[in-house]
Amino acid sequence: MANVIALSVLVLVFVISTVRSVNMGALALVAAFVVGTLVFTVDTSEILDGFPASLFVILVGVTYLFALARNNGTVDWIIHAAVRAVRGRVALVPWAMFAVCAAVTAMGAVSPAAVAIIAPVAMGFATRYRIHPMLMGFMVVQGATAGSFSPIGIFGVITNDVMRQNGLPSSPALLFVSTFAAAAVVAAIAYVSFGGRALIARGASERVLVSAVGNASGGGDTITGSGSGDSSKGGGKSSGGTAPHEGALNLERRLTLLGLASLALGALVFDLDVGFTALTLAVLLTLIFPASARGAVDKISWGTVLLIGGIVTYVALLQNQNTVQWLGDSVAHVGIPLLAAFLICLIGAIVSAFASTTGILGALIPLAIPFLMTGQVNATGLVIALAISSSLVDCSPFSTNGALVVANAAPEERDVVFGLTMRWGMTIMVVTPILAWLLFVVPWSV
Repeated sequence: MANVIALSVLVLVFVISTVRSVNMGALALVAAFVVGTLVFTVDTSEILDGFPASLFVILVGVTYLFALARNNGTVDWIIHAAVRAVRGRVALVPWAMFAVCAAVTAMGAVSPAAVAIIAPVAMGFATRYRIHPMLMGFMVVQGATAGSFSPIGIFGVITNDVMRQNGLPSSPALLFVSTFAAAAVVAAIAYVSFGGRALIARGASERVLVSAVGNASGGGDTITGSGSGDSSKGGGKSSGGTAPHEGALNLERRLTLLGLASLALGALVFDLDVGFTALTLAVLLTLIFPASARGAVDKISWGTVLLIGGIVTYVALLQNQNTVQWLGDSVAHVGIPLLAAFLICLIGAIVSAFASTTGILGALIPLAIPFLMTGQVNATGLVIALAISSSLVDCSPFSTNGALVVANAAPEERDVVFGLTMRWGMTIMVVTPILAWLLFVVPWSV
């Protein structure tokens, strides 16, 4: 009975956080206290034993480093570099936005933070250069998803950390490549479906002015954050207020880019701790360039840190009280392991379409651990399928990323964009678990 109550409370946490403006992690911490003391009769010290200290350091470190990159104009420089790389060709600008979003989330930015930065720029481009808003919105959202499962991306860190802590085989590189490819395929489908071929037909004669990228930086002709496409002259300062013109790769930005590259290299090649490495780099940049580091600590994704800390603490309580083992044994006794694996992917997609992808990854993977340890299905394949199922649905207007796209669409297009994102989001919610299951679970488990 206690196990049923504890799992019901977890479901209730997801439901309440979806319909009310309350952080899921805060709810989960309260739930851990109530369920731990009243249902399992354990003291608070035992409850807090499940707090993910290492994950806390990772989340704080990478989001702190990204906040510095945003403050000192490095993110602005990357946006400009992407548009310059395609030489301003209108047909390639959506892919440039995809690449920028993938790059910043792969560096450790939280997916909604990346979309919040880039969506106003991208949707402004869409209006100004007659690009379908759905096309641009999908490229931004799927780009953010594509980068998030890198070894130092937030989703990748959560997934790989859970697998490693439970002694399950994992492949960070394969997870990243698979999820990146899945997001790129969805982006390509959106590109073809919403006027990509017409953009190509318009040819290279119609080009975006490279100087028209500076929404955040303010240099050149800027596009307003409302997505209306109106332009105004900027003052030449970056978002941090201290960096020079957005096109300049000054010493501070060079060192920031070097730091981000070093973080990726250290994690992939030298197996350095991601969190402490990111914190070290962030502190060094702050000491060297204190002016542009002002306010960076406030921009750490504390909401995400609280969300993950709360969810993981609650799930750890369930693990310590054998509730997770009981659930895993129940799933294993379904009798058809492949069906159980499909149901896990489907649940991930449905919940993530209406709630937090970060939260669902932090909860579902640990809950599936006992089932994975039975060896009835391939653990790596199922985790990749679950990752794809839970993340591609972020284009739903009920998800933060999808809502940001709708909010940044031109006012006269907002209702149309909402309707299209809802239909596409619900379609992806149903289709993606099926395809991911067929591609990554069935072939690897038979």
